[in-house]
Amino acid sequence: MVQFIPHIVAIPYPAQGHVLPLMELSLWLIKELGCKITFVNSEFNHKRVIKSLSENDDVEDKISLISIPDGLEPHEDRTDLKKLTESINEAMPGKLMEVIHMINSNESQVSCVVADENMGWALEVADKLNIRSVAFWPAAAATLASLFSVSKLIDDGIIDKDGSILKAEGIKLSPNMPIMNPSDFSWATFPDPAMRKMIMDLVADNNEKVKFADWIICNSAKELEPAAFAMFPQVSPIGPLLASNRLGSSAGHFWPQDSNSLKWLDQQPHNSVIYVAFGSFTILDLTQFQELAIGLESSKRPFLWVVREDLILDGDDCAYPKGFKDRVGSRGHIVKWAPQQKVLAHPSIACFLSHCGWNSTVESVSNGVPFLCWPYFADQLFNQSYICDVWKVGLGFNKNEFGVIGKEEIQNKMDKLFGDVTFKERALDLQAKVNSSVNKGGNSNKIFGKFIEWIKTQRGSI
Repeated sequence: MVQFIPHIVAIPYPAQGHVLPLMELSLWLIKELGCKITFVNSEFNHKRVIKSLSENDDVEDKISLISIPDGLEPHEDRTDLKKLTESINEAMPGKLMEVIHMINSNESQVSCVVADENMGWALEVADKLNIRSVAFWPAAAATLASLFSVSKLIDDGIIDKDGSILKAEGIKLSPNMPIMNPSDFSWATFPDPAMRKMIMDLVADNNEKVKFADWIICNSAKELEPAAFAMFPQVSPIGPLLASNRLGSSAGHFWPQDSNSLKWLDQQPHNSVIYVAFGSFTILDLTQFQELAIGLESSKRPFLWVVREDLILDGDDCAYPKGFKDRVGSRGHIVKWAPQQKVLAHPSIACFLSHCGWNSTVESVSNGVPFLCWPYFADQLFNQSYICDVWKVGLGFNKNEFGVIGKEEIQNKMDKLFGDVTFKERALDLQAKVNSSVNKGGNSNKIFGKFIEWIKTQRGSI
């Protein structure tokens, strides 16, 4: 009897923080099932991923990496999320359908589609083709809960239909949920009303299309946010997928990882280094960038700082304060992109100055590293609330009257975090709980096992 080998089509939202966890999930499914995976990036991101693969990376031997157009020209700005989302919704559904037809015309049949929950149209494509589907949520379950609660928030007079805030005081989505500030809702962090309205329309659409999915899986753990999973039990925690870096090197990066970071860390004392990284979207103006640089210099502590080429608004190498690099010397190591999972697992790391993206959050939590929180937009502001107010494993910064986080504030919060051992103690306690969840017998491990068994039964069209 010929053994059935599932063939899964995985499609992420085309942003770094969405590609990485879905790639991690794909690698885990291959490890557990020996299944086939066709990973569908946008053409623009596909080229970046391929270019960033190291010579020793075997991901292309494991996963079929293909691409479809996102509808934008190569030179167009993909940080314009409104334009990108509208283009995706117009260009990609038909192309995804072509990909599935192409796979099905060969010997293999698509068993199921695993799509980012933000790409509800992909779940609809699967439904039209009578293929089972899975919605993958790469962020906090509480953020998804806020999106699922949009209609109720409107009915309760908390927000307007266009996403604008009507009641500023903190609210609870359910009695056991942590307090959420309506201004921290992911759509509310965008100042442009047209952008907020587009997101609200997209949320309403995705809330309907996610009903096509047979599973909604989330890159989180019950131990991290029990109330959110209790509120929406149809959302299944299977993460953190990045916990303990169980697969070795991660894949799906848009920029080449600088391995010299690890060699530099090897030379630093244990529990001494400030790791500074703001993800793939954050942009700092020149004043803010220089205040951060001076703050790091004044700390007198070693630091590893990820400075993307596009981190500084209209900046270049001259953006650093005069003489900064000479003064910090080997105490500061600056790279364009770092192997973050391995960095955070390194014993030299003492704290993570982070934008609080969910991937960064669960990576740091999984390694028992405390935070200094510098959120930029979207769900990052609520993630900071988890870190500082619920888990109590980090501190946030306060802006001055000019809207800038000053060097004195940076220095003050660094000293406070390093001077209070309870942050590290709580971080290690949370690490133990999270890692137990992904280990054999843990909550996330059990649910992931059930998910694996379900995939084994999927044999193409319904």
